[in-house]
Amino acid sequence: MATKTHVLVLILPVQGHINPLLQFSKLIASKGIKVTVVFTNPIETTSLAGNESELIKFECIPERIKEKEVPENSAQNQDAHEARIQSLKVKVLEHLPLILEGKASSGEPVKVVVYDSLVHYAYDVAKELGIQGAAFFTQSAIVSAIFYHLHEGTLRLPLQGESITGSLPLVPSIFKQQDMPSFVNDSTGAYASILRFILDQSLNFHKADCLLINTFDTLEPQIVSWMVSHYPNVKTIGPSIPSMYLDKRMEDDKDYGITLFKPETQACKQWLDKKSSGTVVYASFGSLASLGDEQMTELAWGLVNSQCDFLWVVRASEESKLPRNFASELAGKGLIVNWCPQLEVLAHDAVGCFLTHCGWNSTLEALSLGVPMVVMPQLSDQPTNAKLIVDVWQTGVRLLSGEDGIVKRGEVETGIKEAIVGDRSIELKNNAVKWKQLAKEAVREGGSSYANTEGIVASILGN
Repeated sequence: MATKTHVLVLILPVQGHINPLLQFSKLIASKGIKVTVVFTNPIETTSLAGNESELIKFECIPERIKEKEVPENSAQNQDAHEARIQSLKVKVLEHLPLILEGKASSGEPVKVVVYDSLVHYAYDVAKELGIQGAAFFTQSAIVSAIFYHLHEGTLRLPLQGESITGSLPLVPSIFKQQDMPSFVNDSTGAYASILRFILDQSLNFHKADCLLINTFDTLEPQIVSWMVSHYPNVKTIGPSIPSMYLDKRMEDDKDYGITLFKPETQACKQWLDKKSSGTVVYASFGSLASLGDEQMTELAWGLVNSQCDFLWVVRASEESKLPRNFASELAGKGLIVNWCPQLEVLAHDAVGCFLTHCGWNSTLEALSLGVPMVVMPQLSDQPTNAKLIVDVWQTGVRLLSGEDGIVKRGEVETGIKEAIVGDRSIELKNNAVKWKQLAKEAVREGGSSYANTEGIVASILGN
C-alpha cells in the first residue's frame, strides 16, 4: 500500500552495520514507504545506483577532512580513534540538518530518522526539526544490556571477580568476565575512547522515540522481556537478513545489495558444487578483524590438518600473512578468496560448519541457516556472542588460545573435526536446525519480530 511517508536511515559505512540497516530499509520500503539511505561517509562503490529503486534512494555525507591512517598498534592509536569519533559527530551535526531541511523544501519531508545507535546525536538533530527518531542497535540484546548497565553505573569498571551475574541478574550465571565485550576488558588501554563511544549509545534508551534491536524474542527472551518492561518502545526486528532465506516475502531479495568488497561468487559456487554434503569448512573473520602472522599460520595448517575441504575468506590486506606458497599447494582441498557471498555459501548443502569470528551478523546468518559454528572471537562483542553460541544456544565449538594468546593448529584441527564428524556433531547440527526454524517463525506473519517490524510504521510515526 503506497504512502507518502518518508523515512531517512542513517548508516555507518561498516559492512556489519550496512547489512542490517539496509535490510531494514528494504523491509519498510516493501510496505510502500519512501526511504532515503544516508551514509555518514562516502562509499567507493558502484553498487549504490544499482540498488536504488522507486522507493529507496542513497546519499553520502561528504568527507570533512581526509584523516591520516594510523597503524592499529601504534602509540597514536588512542588519539586517532578520538579524532575519528569527533570528526564523525561534527559531520553528522553539520550535514544531517541540511539534508532534512532539503527534503522538506523539496516537498518530501522526512517524518522519521532511523539511525545507527552509535550516532545517538542524530536524534537531537531530528528532534530540533520536529521529526521522530528511532535508534537501531546492530548488536545483540544482551550486549546492548551490558553496555546499558555500564553506562548507567549499575555495572562498574574495572570488573571485579570472574562472575558478573550479581550486577547483571538477567545474564546467565555461566557468563564470566572473559565473556564480556573486549573493549570492556580493555577499558583503560588503546580502546578507551572507543568504549566511551560505544557506551554513549545507551543514551538512546532515555531519549529515542523507538529502539530497534536486531534480534528476535525467542533468541534472547529474558533480556528482551527486561528491556520491554523498562522501555516499552523497544522493538525486536531481527534477524535482519534477506527475505529469500527466511520468509521469501520480498521477491528477489537474495542479498543485502551493497558490499564494500567484491565477492568471488562464481568461483565459490563452482568449487562448492563439486563437494559432498556437509563436508566443507567455511572460514571467515569478517570485514575488520586482523589476525597476526603467527595466528594466520596456525589457522592455515589447522585447516589443512583437519583433512576437511575448506573455503577460507582472506581479505586482500591479509594475504601476505599466509604461509609461503600456501594457496597454490592446496590441490583442490581448499579455496582461498578475498571475499564471498556469505549467505549463499552458508546456505550451500556442502557447508558443514562455519569457522567464525562471531560478528553479530555472521552469528544471526548461521543461526538462521542452520549451520553449526566453530568460534574464534576476536574483539568487540564477539566474545559475548561466542559464549551464547557455545553455552546458551549450543550450536558451536569454542577454540581456546594458549598462554601466548594464539590458537594453535592442533586446537583448530580438533574443533573442526568435533563440529563436522565428532561425537557432538549431530547434536550441534540438530540444535542449529532448531534455531533455523525459530528464526523463520520470528519473521513469519504473526511472529513476534515480524509483527514488530510491521508495527514500526505505527510505533514511530505515532499512528
